[in-house]
Amino acid sequence: MYSFDWPWMFLLLPLPALVYWLSKPVDSKQKQSLKVPFYEQVHNLTAQHSVTQLHAFSPFAVFAFLAWIFLITASAQPKWSGETIEIPVSGRDLMLAVDISGSMETPDMFFAQDAVNRLTAVKSVLQPFIRQREGDRMGLILFADNAYLQTPLTFDRKTIEKMLYDSFIGMAGSKATAIGDAIGLAVKRLKDLPADESDSRVLILLTDGSNNAGIDPVTAAKLAKQIGIKIYSIGFGADEMIVRSFMGRQRVNPSRDLDEKTLKLIAETTGGQYFRARDTQELKKIYQTLDQLEPVESDNLTYRPSKALFYWPLSISLVLSLILIFAQWSSSNSNKTWNRVNRREQ
Repeated sequence: MYSFDWPWMFLLLPLPALVYWLSKPVDSKQKQSLKVPFYEQVHNLTAQHSVTQLHAFSPFAVFAFLAWIFLITASAQPKWSGETIEIPVSGRDLMLAVDISGSMETPDMFFAQDAVNRLTAVKSVLQPFIRQREGDRMGLILFADNAYLQTPLTFDRKTIEKMLYDSFIGMAGSKATAIGDAIGLAVKRLKDLPADESDSRVLILLTDGSNNAGIDPVTAAKLAKQIGIKIYSIGFGADEMIVRSFMGRQRVNPSRDLDEKTLKLIAETTGGQYFRARDTQELKKIYQTLDQLEPVESDNLTYRPSKALFYWPLSISLVLSLILIFAQWSSSNSNKTWNRVNRREQ
């Protein structure tokens, strides 16, 4: 379907004719006159063509009028609009909070049979989860010493995925884990939603440690409960791994700092659940479970794709104008040559 954003621009089509008809001829007795720098070109052009060639239907006038028509058409902003497309919307606003503290560098995970650190494993599992959340608005919070909003709520899942992929340990500090600050930041970003959408607010919090910076996470969870945010907390990290030291190979617990008690309390306070992931397979199962959350029904959004077409008539108008300029320049040069030949013959 073709249409114009500014159809009233076509009212300007007769403007050149009105200017021509309403302009008064210059009085030859008038002492004052307007200096025209290109008078010689105009004089040479009129001298070369006869009166019959310069009437309203001369090639010069036709080209000029066509250029004006296409210019006005471009000014009217023509566009093409496609069929209406419905965008599925679940009505859920889902915020991801991912721990990127120094402990997430612990290489106690395996991905494709290769030992990787915890953050790399989280990225490998979270990216497919993000792709499947069609219809949800998603946001990303990264936290360590402080909590930062990496991406606000958006339907653009590719941006969320890209920002998660580009995250690295140390970009938010590396010496502490501010779980309470991450919850508080999520509350700040979700609290302004309409009250009838309160059941659609979800925070998925993943960490491998305990809160040792910022506000108390349980206090932040109580605030989240007041405005209807449901928190699903995930404790991540293996229960044991083998390390080498000067005393030989030893088994250690890399998740000894994980505060499961607080994470469980956070989830229970807000009506969510706590999950424990000791490897990438368990983490995948957790996100598959979270992916089955019942969506809040909402009206679908509609979108009509459109494409601007103004550049086509604008290009034609420009080409016609260049042809007129070239014709005038050629006519002027040929007339000068003809005058020089006549003077020499005289």
